[in-house]
Amino acid sequence: MKVYETSRIRNIAVIGHGGAGKTSLVEALLYNAGHTSRLGKVDEGTATTDFFPEEVKRKISVSTALAPCEWKDSKINIVDTPGYSDFFGEVKGALRVVDSVVVVLCAVSGVEVQTEIGWKEAEKANHPKIAFVNKMDRENANFDRVLQQMKDVFKKNVIPLQLPIGSEAQFSGVIDLLKMKACKYNPKDGSYQEKEIPAELSGAVEAARDAIMEAAAEGDDELLIKYLDGEVLTEEEVSLGLKKAFWANNFVPALCGSAINNIGVRHLLDFLVDVAPSPVDVADEESPTNKTFSALVFKTLADPYVGKLSFFRVFSGNLKGDSTVYNANKEKEEKVGQIFTMRGKQQEPLSEVKEGDIAVVAKLQVTETGDTICSKENPVKLEGIEFPEPMLSIAIEPKSKGDEDKLSSALTKLIEADPTLRLTKNVETKETILTGTGETHLDIVLERLHQKYGVDVNSHTPSVPYRETIRGTVQQEGKYKKQTGGRGQYGHVWLTLEPYADGEFAFEEKIFGGAVPKQYFPAVEKGLREAIQEGVLAGYPVTGVKATLYDGSYHPVDSSEMAFKIAASMAFKKGMEKADPVLLEPIMNVEVLVPEQFMGDIIGDLNGKRGRIMGMEPQEGGMQLIKAQVPLAEMQDYATALKSITQGRGSFKMEFASYEEVPARLAEEIIEKRKAEREKE
Repeated sequence: MKVYETSRIRNIAVIGHGGAGKTSLVEALLYNAGHTSRLGKVDEGTATTDFFPEEVKRKISVSTALAPCEWKDSKINIVDTPGYSDFFGEVKGALRVVDSVVVVLCAVSGVEVQTEIGWKEAEKANHPKIAFVNKMDRENANFDRVLQQMKDVFKKNVIPLQLPIGSEAQFSGVIDLLKMKACKYNPKDGSYQEKEIPAELSGAVEAARDAIMEAAAEGDDELLIKYLDGEVLTEEEVSLGLKKAFWANNFVPALCGSAINNIGVRHLLDFLVDVAPSPVDVADEESPTNKTFSALVFKTLADPYVGKLSFFRVFSGNLKGDSTVYNANKEKEEKVGQIFTMRGKQQEPLSEVKEGDIAVVAKLQVTETGDTICSKENPVKLEGIEFPEPMLSIAIEPKSKGDEDKLSSALTKLIEADPTLRLTKNVETKETILTGTGETHLDIVLERLHQKYGVDVNSHTPSVPYRETIRGTVQQEGKYKKQTGGRGQYGHVWLTLEPYADGEFAFEEKIFGGAVPKQYFPAVEKGLREAIQEGVLAGYPVTGVKATLYDGSYHPVDSSEMAFKIAASMAFKKGMEKADPVLLEPIMNVEVLVPEQFMGDIIGDLNGKRGRIMGMEPQEGGMQLIKAQVPLAEMQDYATALKSITQGRGSFKMEFASYEEVPARLAEEIIEKRKAEREKE
């Protein structure tokens, strides 16, 4: 692919709710630009940007894909993003490196949840947005209804630059309100013929044309004066005014079409080249003034065959292959080999990447998503990417015992490529915990482990790390005696066991008159510390206990450290049984961020999970932050419940707060279940 100057580059993210037809639209754009010889289909698994086995199988995008497209001597870097909430991290990465956004809406469903969430994110970045109302050929398609819904939900000035000719099965083209022509499309090759506007549409056309004139005038002060004075704006003035207003994010132009029937696609391509901003048009503080090379890595792909692929956008300067760059985050140099772009999974070599362009490099050693690569002479650190926090955890282990190393290596590669994936080891439960953004995300990770790396795993809900403690104070004897000919074993202790509020465990000795010699005190403490690893109710670790050694006896020949260690352990077990033992559970500090309308449902749900509401704080954008304390046992599948209650609009985070007593009825169930499990082992 040839190298384009910065002013001829357009960087566009395609976002929207799952099923709106984003990938089909990208496919149609590539086909019309001559990059593919046939129109691939998502349903048939032939779409260029859905190439992973899990995407073909599920018929959804799970990963951002790059699809550069050449049109009118310009290069449009199209970044196709997933529309499913579990993969919103991919959308965030894409929005960090583009200059404008195409929001794809279904002409039947209109504004859906992920459209709203993606829109909010694009607004945060102040990106100009183009609305493309897709699927105009579908039954119940209604362009006007979708436009009105957008105005109501987004409170934005949405102005159609086209009107559909017909709808549902009769949809055949668009009226271009800038050229004032009816454009009848030929679905076979995506071309269209310009005709006069049908008389019956003249009323709708005039009203729409007025709104365009007003938007154009508001884009430029001189034009506004002319417009208010009643003068007619020329075609060039309208074009300039619209461009300025669009770049300033003052209005949202709406186009329409049918990606699958190849209608309206060429108009979108023209719009992206003629109106969407190039990196030059939006250059700001992102472009370091010294103009030496700097770029941000916004995506990493782990490929078992090609190795690691790093997708990056150049924010200043140029980059050539076979050079050395500096990773400002890791403070290390990286060797850059061949630079290329990717269209789906196809690689196309590039001799050079100019400022503003997006490209890919393989096999960087230390660079991860969100890192800045730059010249070592002028190091600069660009703002990174804030990815969603993973919220759903599963415990995993390899099905084959010998696959531990294989699993560890595969997970390292997957985590390197996916910033919304976490791996931790729970020391208490000895489980490996994998945390992702939702069920589908985790399912796909497990599929990739099997398909790409040949590792099969078992997964289950993580165990809750319960604890045991005592509520009473007891004095207990422990005697270990083995004296049968020759040297024997003798250890004898008296302990006081009592609740201890200041920590997990404390040991004290109050021996008078040498009843137990000093040299055995450490052995007693060691025996106790080993004993607290396993409580008497269900074998959970013991916490909040103080043990005091106050009496005992010894044998001048037979006593040993081992004997006192065993005696202490015996005393502890017996004493704990008498000291009113209870089961404790971890309580979490939980913060839930939700739109205000779901607040009542969320509070009701948390109360039902034995939670205590600690407070509520209003946040910007009509959101509420609910703070609560909830038992961990009730929060294991909260990511799924929250998604269901808020239709995917809520998020939460939690951290450990304290241990509290489990209600008696529940404690009995947990103890019984634990005993049954341990008998099986």
